[in-house]
Amino acid sequence: MILIGERINGMFTDVKQAIADKNKQVIQGLAKKQTDAGANYLDVNVGTAAADQEGTMQWLVETIQETCSTPLCLDSQKPDVLTAGLKVVNSEPGLILNSTPLNKKNDEEILDKHIEMAKQAGPKASIIALTMDKNGVPQDIDTRVAIAAEIVQKTMEKGFDTQRLFIDPIVLPVNVPNAQVQAGNILTAMGQIKYLSEPAPHTTVGLSNISQGTSERSLINRIFLAVAMSHGLDSAIVDVLDEKLVNVVATAEMLMNKQIYSDSFLKAYIAANKA
Repeated sequence: MILIGERINGMFTDVKQAIADKNKQVIQGLAKKQTDAGANYLDVNVGTAAADQEGTMQWLVETIQETCSTPLCLDSQKPDVLTAGLKVVNSEPGLILNSTPLNKKNDEEILDKHIEMAKQAGPKASIIALTMDKNGVPQDIDTRVAIAAEIVQKTMEKGFDTQRLFIDPIVLPVNVPNAQVQAGNILTAMGQIKYLSEPAPHTTVGLSNISQGTSERSLINRIFLAVAMSHGLDSAIVDVLDEKLVNVVATAEMLMNKQIYSDSFLKAYIAANKA
């Protein structure tokens, strides 16, 4: 399971304040804590924390890299913000560009731009593509899978390895009226997406979206993640500082025969992720 640490995001109060104060200590502390907790990548998202999103993305990347060599996931739907981050990021250990829809009303070529940026960033750079197009987020299984198929087709036409592609079927909050059915739709879609190509694209989700606004956020996140893994999910943007959630991932992988059982399998999982 590829774990992408979610905490360096300007939507979090502590990160927003750190960006405003240019407080490197807070950002570097979060980078180190998430790495120690087993994050394979660190998501870096300016959010709405700064007017100068391009400059702030560069500052975040440089600040993290001063203290941490964990691969980064540059997170923005604005190509200019990603381009700014690419100017200073070290892509040698790995890199993900997150996220692009299939297309947008004001930019039909948005996916093409992300693919080209990833190709220029080197052979270890990947992209996260959303099952979303200019009509918005689909509400049914078939449309999600159809958009995913178009994404896969386009990446293959562009000569981009599908193993460097992550498809996000877009998790919606379970407490929104009429949205509870979407959790099941997403699981079914994920099960179908893995058959769209050989080798299959990765699948990923922004896990915390499903519990947004609920009273049992951690519990909902953990259970949905375990169920999603059984449907082929192999990556997620998560709070790796939630030790119980990481333990769920380790246990699910062991029960799915992806990790060898031992009495210390939880410790072994974290050690393997760090390595």
